[in-house]
Amino acid sequence: MTIVFRVDSSTQIGSGHLMRCLTLAGQLQKKKNAEIIFICRNLEGNLSNLVKTHGYKLILLPAVDIFVSKLDGYAKWLTVPQDYDAYETVQQLKDLSPVDYIVVDSYAIDKKWEIQIRSYVNKIMVIDDLANRKHDCDILLDQNFYLDKDIRYIGMVPQKCKMLLGPRYALLRDEFYQVKNRMRIRDGSIKNILIFFGGSDLTNETMKALRAVALLKNNCITVNVITGKNNSHNDEIEKYCAQYDNIHYYCQVDNMAEFMNKADLAIGAGGTTTWERCFLGLPAIVIAVAENQVKICEDCAREGFIIYLGYYIEVNYVDTYKYLEYLNKANLSKINKRCLFEKIGNIAVNNV
Repeated sequence: MTIVFRVDSSTQIGSGHLMRCLTLAGQLQKKKNAEIIFICRNLEGNLSNLVKTHGYKLILLPAVDIFVSKLDGYAKWLTVPQDYDAYETVQQLKDLSPVDYIVVDSYAIDKKWEIQIRSYVNKIMVIDDLANRKHDCDILLDQNFYLDKDIRYIGMVPQKCKMLLGPRYALLRDEFYQVKNRMRIRDGSIKNILIFFGGSDLTNETMKALRAVALLKNNCITVNVITGKNNSHNDEIEKYCAQYDNIHYYCQVDNMAEFMNKADLAIGAGGTTTWERCFLGLPAIVIAVAENQVKICEDCAREGFIIYLGYYIEVNYVDTYKYLEYLNKANLSKINKRCLFEKIGNIAVNNV
């Protein structure tokens, strides 16, 4: 079985799309003995080298600058028009034939692109979160929690499309399953805080969280701060952390599950990390750092899975501090009873 992934990473896109595709690729290789190939565009700040690190074949589409000024919205993430990207992808697919599946994970790609590559692959799988455009696909995976998840994609996909919806299909790395088997029991007190806002953190929410924690003036709380190597604020963050004995800075770690298991509370964004935290029962103060995270965060907060402060533009470090102060005096086990999801797992691979 040959499976091709079409996914990008960059300073603007971040690393989340690539990381979840790498997770799915690992499961498919292990359970289906699949040959895995990634097609990625050579964008600024990309992490495509991780593909090679995982032992998969990488095809890099060239960077193109001439179209960017004419594109808007998520199309800017792709940096080229869809038909141009589809043409370049097809040229690669011709050499890889036969291709059993192509897995597409891009907010900038829709039915128009998928139709162009349809005849060069057996089946198309789409990973999406937005439900804002039509797809021509055989499988659609949206691992996020929405109160209206069963109706969001009506009219967006073919009737024959297999729908994999909700956190029970969440793509989690093996390290989380290993840690889950020895997950510690939290008593509701806050002795360890984890701060992580994704690979890029363009708006520097990490510094907001750090300033909030500093206002607690509690040296008995250990604070672990993690950033991605493409975070343009890393020097500032590392320098700030160095002022405090109880605040520790780490860049681009490969043992996130261990940090989550040690933590009593996390402060972070509403992306893929949401399901990693829930899988390990880690309560979290969450700030949406992108528009597509707002609905997920609102719905999760309504069900008591997370503590949601709002969209990043509306939240400052004093807001975070006030909630931290409240939680530090209360007991997390009583406030956030539903942060642990039992039905989360890599069962998406069973449907490929």
